[in-house]
Amino acid sequence: MSGSAETASTPLFEINGARATIRLNRPKHLNRLQPDDLDALMELFDRIEADPAVRVLVLTGTGRAFSAGYDLNSVAARATSAVEQRSAGSAFEVVVNRLEDLAVPTICRLNGGVYGGATDLALACDFRIGVDSCEMFMPAARLGLHYYKSGIKRYVSRLGADNARKLFLTAEKIGAAEMLRIGYLTAMAPVEALDREVDRLATVLAGNAPVAMRGMKRAINEFAHGRLDEDAADQRARESMRSAEIKEGIRAFSEKRPPKF
Repeated sequence: MSGSAETASTPLFEINGARATIRLNRPKHLNRLQPDDLDALMELFDRIEADPAVRVLVLTGTGRAFSAGYDLNSVAARATSAVEQRSAGSAFEVVVNRLEDLAVPTICRLNGGVYGGATDLALACDFRIGVDSCEMFMPAARLGLHYYKSGIKRYVSRLGADNARKLFLTAEKIGAAEMLRIGYLTAMAPVEALDREVDRLATVLAGNAPVAMRGMKRAINEFAHGRLDEDAADQRARESMRSAEIKEGIRAFSEKRPPKF
């Protein structure tokens, strides 16, 4: 997939072996998400989960930014409407929550700045690898917007309450080094090494046992949000002890070779 596109569009999609890539593609407007983009993302998430050959998803953006978040014009239109209607932000929330719960492991390739709701979109990924020039800010307090509760919960569960307070209540911009320090970034790389770092992690994830990873990802997310289904987690653990995956994993370990899941 090329690094740029001649015209803006809904997200671009590519499958290369075990790796799927979604690229937000409205570079002129810093990949600000439109309603059509949200619909397209939901369809792509379903497509990824329906394809057993896909083992990892990389989410990134075209151009100089990852994303400027959701289109504020949609939010403003609701704010000025005399009729109570479904929040424009609620459709975005559904997409972000769906991404967090996606069965396959996910990597956000932060090719540049990440702003507003896009900070939550990236945070919903399992890993975030950012270029060393990236930056972020959450402007909700400046806009008079009370952010949706699942997004605040994700900030708190993944970054801690103190960092969530700082980012939400000050609405101050922070750079890549601080993003790494507080745990927003999993790793940081110069632009020339960004793809190498993403490729390395994607290769590791694609080579691990998919069923075991799917179950453990679910348990980790449930723990983080204080809603662990203990019986289901126990059942998955018991089933893994009799699975084809563990047989291949043990065999590969004894034969000193990479496993083939």
